[in-house]
Amino acid sequence: MQKANINKISTDSRVNIFERFECFTKSSVWPAYVGCFSAFMYAVFVRFYHAAGGTIGMPGEMKDPTTIYMGSYIAGLAIMFCGFILIALIKPWSRFVPQQVPLIGGRKIHPLIVLTPTLVGTAFLIAHGVSGMITRALLLADIITIDFPRFVEVDVRDLALWGLLFYEPWFSFLGMMAGLTAAHYAQASGVRQSSFRRGTVLYLIIVFLLTALFASSMIFDFSDKISF
Repeated sequence: MQKANINKISTDSRVNIFERFECFTKSSVWPAYVGCFSAFMYAVFVRFYHAAGGTIGMPGEMKDPTTIYMGSYIAGLAIMFCGFILIALIKPWSRFVPQQVPLIGGRKIHPLIVLTPTLVGTAFLIAHGVSGMITRALLLADIITIDFPRFVEVDVRDLALWGLLFYEPWFSFLGMMAGLTAAHYAQASGVRQSSFRRGTVLYLIIVFLLTALFASSMIFDFSDKISF
């Protein structure tokens, strides 16, 4: 009887957590605005700043500055675009094909068409950020070493501190805002509660495994084998 009561309490707790999460994400649109603002600020004051030759946060001499600058500029544009996508996800019109489109105008968009790329990007952001914080902390503790091939000369500890305290937390934060926005979109699109719950659990497992893969690739130095 006692064991049955414990199992019931455990089940009720999980259900309660899901209900709170569902209620929060269904009614909250602020993560999209916060995520968009965060993306805009990072794109302008970090990526575009580095693209213009700024050196704060880049404690070293790069091998190919021109390529790095162009990469930062393109990354800034991509990040800004992602921020605007978050705003689009909380708007009703993002769930329907525009009326101007011949034949299919006005039809409802299947949620997976929008959620799949959004959740893939979210998983990458969170895994990148969390694994980056783990590896930078291990680097600063002198437990592992990390090679930075883009630099001719670099202050490894300063770069690791920038990663641990600024860059990687930003990736994690934007990933969480994108994930909450995706959850809002899923519920607003009419995804069934049972599918939403199963999908959430499966997605968290995938993010955990991806984070472990990213961290392991840096710790055991096989990141070049999974990069593309």
